Amino acid sequence: MKKLNLLALALLVFAFSGCEVIGGIFKAGAAVGIIAVIVVIVIIIWIISAFRGRS
Repeated sequence: MKKLNLLALALLVFAFSGCEVIGGIFKAGAAVGIIAVIVVIVIIIWIISAFRGRS
């Protein structure tokens, strides 16, 4: 019975640490996504302003 409790505790610890890692990945992914959208918008504005300057 003692080994079963230890096994359950070990599985619980691994599950919670795994959730923390996944949460960190999603937070980093959201930040990278926001930065990518901002960069794309800036590039589009730059291209539009470059074409307007030629006319």
